[in-house]
Amino acid sequence: MTVGAAWRTKGAPRLPPVRRDPEEATAAPARAVRMTRSPDPTTLKNLRERCHNAAVGLARPELGVDVSTCVAAGRFEGGKGVKYQSLAGVVLTLVLACCPVHAADIKPGVLYDLGGKFDKSFNEGVWNGARKFTADTGIEFRDFEVQTDSQRIQALRTFARQGFDPVLAVGFQYAPAMEEVAAEFPETRFAIIDAVVDQPNVQSIVFREHEGAFVVGILAAMASQTGKVGFVGGMDVPLIRRFACGYVLGAQHASPDVQVFQNMTGTTAAAWNDPVKGAELARSQFDRGADVVFHAAGTTGLGVLQAAADAGRLGIGVDSNQNHLHPGHVLTSMLKRVDVAAYEVFDAARQGAWRAGTRELGLNEGGIGWALDEFNRGLVSPAMQAAADRAVAAIKSGEIWVHDYVAERNCPAP
Repeated sequence: MTVGAAWRTKGAPRLPPVRRDPEEATAAPARAVRMTRSPDPTTLKNLRERCHNAAVGLARPELGVDVSTCVAAGRFEGGKGVKYQSLAGVVLTLVLACCPVHAADIKPGVLYDLGGKFDKSFNEGVWNGARKFTADTGIEFRDFEVQTDSQRIQALRTFARQGFDPVLAVGFQYAPAMEEVAAEFPETRFAIIDAVVDQPNVQSIVFREHEGAFVVGILAAMASQTGKVGFVGGMDVPLIRRFACGYVLGAQHASPDVQVFQNMTGTTAAAWNDPVKGAELARSQFDRGADVVFHAAGTTGLGVLQAAADAGRLGIGVDSNQNHLHPGHVLTSMLKRVDVAAYEVFDAARQGAWRAGTRELGLNEGGIGWALDEFNRGLVSPAMQAAADRAVAAIKSGEIWVHDYVAERNCPAP
């Protein structure tokens, strides 16, 4: 095979993952509430059940209980009377205390990234893996959805203090907090997805996303009728640039003259949770002639896929299989098997095989892939499928080496 900018021949070295440098979190002041009288035992029991649901969102009035009442229930249950306490901290404690985990050698915990566990993508993939672990083993897990960056370190500490082990943090933005908390709780096993934390009690799980992006880039270029395709990223960080670069190089591998539009949603964590902005960016690319757009943007990407369906164009999903969201309008989904990663973290701990260090998952390890099912089979021609399969085989064998933006901090594509 001819050696080009996008790949190297068999035997070329694969560079190790580089630690991400996430943007510093900005602390938000916690609110405090005052409690005046203890509820009776029956009321307290009912409150605990309702507060568990309210706590996940920190403030969910539609569930029939306000958070200040939950705070009161949590404090009076210990019989300690009137106190002032951080709202976020008390609610998080209620999540952990309300429902005991089944007796087991391990007590798994999951902390999701901003965007929530029902983002139909990255976080939800982890949730699905944790649920499968529970279904297979009977060992329950506890989880929590942070609402602000400042809650990350507090949530990690609270889970560790409550005896959860292992504790899985979802997303590179947990890295600074985990560096600190892992050192404070050396007997607790931690795991983090999408970052490398060099601590003796931390397992770091990173993915070669550029390999999967290369493959779906081939499919996008082959499916395009206009010779123009697009990419919408979430937060503008090297990890998402890795997706974008792999996608462009894959599209150019299939069609050297293809034009690829790229937009990032923003530079803060809010970029992961803005489907309206995602739809706007996708529409702007459609207006310039793109007819296939790939997103790597979390919940923001749901807007991209919706815009593609509304415009009669094609979107490409990410992380989880999103083909079913808009049948006939999602060309494929680049799979990042965070569900498998979450399952294996917990199962290895259950079996006594958990190890600290860095795990790197790509096509060879089954950590990356692309989705073909009943919802998109009619969109993927035999020639497209064959081209994608050839690329997967060549990447696995080392015949194709896809350029890694995170390792190189550049992309050879224009």
